[in-house]
Amino acid sequence: MYIYKFKVYYDEVEDFVRDVELLATDNFESFHNLLYQCVGLKGNEMASFSICDPKWNKQKEITLVDMGDDEEATDVDVPEYEDDDTFVTKSNLPHFVMQDSLLKDFITDPHQHIIYEYDFIDPKLFYIELQKVVKSDEDPALFPRCTYKSKEMPVQVVKSDLVDDDNFDFEDEAMDDEFNDGYDEDDFSGLNELDQLV
Repeated sequence: MYIYKFKVYYDEVEDFVRDVELLATDNFESFHNLLYQCVGLKGNEMASFSICDPKWNKQKEITLVDMGDDEEATDVDVPEYEDDDTFVTKSNLPHFVMQDSLLKDFITDPHQHIIYEYDFIDPKLFYIELQKVVKSDEDPALFPRCTYKSKEMPVQVVKSDLVDDDNFDFEDEAMDDEFNDGYDEDDFSGLNELDQLV
């Protein structure tokens, strides 16, 4: 059997590296699962791989779920785009699905470049480069695996961690006392003084 050894980089963190190994017959869904576990992502967001040329230009896209257009859905008017339309939102890249895509079918370069994009709303881009292909007699059950880690992802503060809605009470009496100290709602005498100045 053949093993692919990849190096994974994340530009946002200096010296962030992961070395991972997968079987040539593993699919990209296995690759995705390995990455979010060894990188420290939650694993509950959309993700995709882009097979790139040596200059990191995207050639093919492999998504977690089928992102293709449903041609049978004719209830909705789908706008038509010109090829040179600057605002086209549809990708012209060939699309594939992770669970149906084996690594060996997409690795065409001895130093294959791949971009892994996680979370399309708050994108995190990882740059992956094939280091080597080796023949191995190891137990296939040992793969996929992470063999080296350097640095961690920054801890993301979630809004719900900052404010616990159940314990946050705008009617808190202590706040009322602090902000309303000495204030009498019936005392509007200062307004008359303003009228005299005008």
